[in-house]
Amino acid sequence: MSNTRVEIVEVGLRDGLQNDPAMMDTDTKLTFLDKLIDAGLRRMEVASFVNPKRVPQMADSIEIMGRVPRDKGVTYIGLALNDRGLSTAIETKCDEANFVVVASDTFGLRNQNATAEQSLEVFARMVGETKGTSTKPTITIGAAFGCPFDGEVPVDRLAWIAGKAAELGAQEIGIADTIGVATPWDVTKRVKAVQAEIGDVPLRAHFHNTRNTGIANAFAAIEAGVHILDASCGGIGGCPFAPKATGNIATEDLLYMLNRAGIETGIDIEKLIATAQWLEQALDHPIPAQVSKAGLFPRQVEAAE
Repeated sequence: MSNTRVEIVEVGLRDGLQNDPAMMDTDTKLTFLDKLIDAGLRRMEVASFVNPKRVPQMADSIEIMGRVPRDKGVTYIGLALNDRGLSTAIETKCDEANFVVVASDTFGLRNQNATAEQSLEVFARMVGETKGTSTKPTITIGAAFGCPFDGEVPVDRLAWIAGKAAELGAQEIGIADTIGVATPWDVTKRVKAVQAEIGDVPLRAHFHNTRNTGIANAFAAIEAGVHILDASCGGIGGCPFAPKATGNIATEDLLYMLNRAGIETGIDIEKLIATAQWLEQALDHPIPAQVSKAGLFPRQVEAAE
């Protein structure tokens, strides 16, 4: 095992809730946040500064950022897809503004009305605008493993986008399997290709479990040297603009695998399982995560009196 510590970025409050049929109110979102913090999560994607007509679940992002606890050592991430979104991220004191460039132009035009090259031009401006602020510019490459409209995404195209993002000043680069088509062998190949282009820029991986390969892909990423992984409590989420893009890998499922491997995360899995069980009740529908249903192993057996 090449890593002894992995950082989990919790995305349930943004990527998780943005595609959920339940419209969670602001107070309940903040309760969710408090539970995640209590479980030990210290880096979280909590807001999305996009058109609320397109993503109504994120309409309260400004209020959320105004009410998040600032004394818990938590890094708060806001999604910003344009200059206006970035300005809001800076104004609301997001620690990070995460921008998305889609590897496929067809999907990019549908998702944010821009090709990859056009998106990189926007990101270049955003990097400039963050200078002198407390907001760090990061970037996620969406559809990095495949596009719902164009099919296969060439590895060299992904590597080129990642290299360009690093050149422009991305503080971290994520590769996202937006529609959940990757296999572990794809992950190994693409991680190596991206690493060769981005140098010392930290690499993060984001997997969806659409075809039940998400945890296997997370393992492959770790084996390839990635030590930052996105995950969503309960396994909720998906992209509103990608057909049949179901949930993210579940934070508690990922954490179970890491714990069994002796990899440190700083997260209390029992508290996280309790949070996932609470979340299922709050959303009023089943969640796809497995560990919160099956429980831990080995089970703690109470001593007989």
